[in-house]
Amino acid sequence: MKNLNAGYGFLKVLWDVSIQIDRGEFVALVGPNGAGKSTTLKTISGLLPPQSGKITFDGQVINNQDCALNCRNGLSYISEELNLFTGMTVLENLEMGAQLLDDKNKMEENLQFVFELFPRLEERVGQYAGTLSGGERKMLAIARGLMSNPILVLVDEPSLGLAPQVTEEVFNALKVLNKKGVTILLVEQNVTKTLKFSSRAYILEKGEVVLEGPSSELITNDHVKQIYLGT
Repeated sequence: MKNLNAGYGFLKVLWDVSIQIDRGEFVALVGPNGAGKSTTLKTISGLLPPQSGKITFDGQVINNQDCALNCRNGLSYISEELNLFTGMTVLENLEMGAQLLDDKNKMEENLQFVFELFPRLEERVGQYAGTLSGGERKMLAIARGLMSNPILVLVDEPSLGLAPQVTEEVFNALKVLNKKGVTILLVEQNVTKTLKFSSRAYILEKGEVVLEGPSSELITNDHVKQIYLGT
């Protein structure tokens, strides 16, 4: 993202935001409620058209490009709302995530991969998504997002509303995913955990990037410690 401005009608949310993510990185975008974190992900994914600036993905400018085409080209967005098909089974939700794959053999391969990542989903493969626990729904949303074989995964607030143990499971799965070569941009309010798991981070406040750098350095930054870590 280069000097990106975006918002909703007359309400401007992002002000000249620039973010660089290299292939294979685990990058976090953190900040308070209303800072524009989710708006950033929606703009990258193609759900929200930018007002100005440039978004480049895998060497191609994707401003105003349809989100389905972005998905086909390797960009997966896992929203905070999850958007699961609650009246469909776990397996059917996962199959929906693979609809854009041309190689159906790849779907079976991806299915085995997400079951390794989240064994609990394999145990509940025939269960309706609407009957899963909150943590299981988060796992299913992430797993479905991986079924399209993405290059870059945008993950919005995966720990929201989860118990600490389940949060740890979800973060560990994201770490494993990144080690397997998938690039991750993570939006989170759990700053301490996010900075421990990510390699680099951007701090977004009032629609502007106020800090950026290696997560190991930001976690000791005075501003971050005072505002986000309470120390």
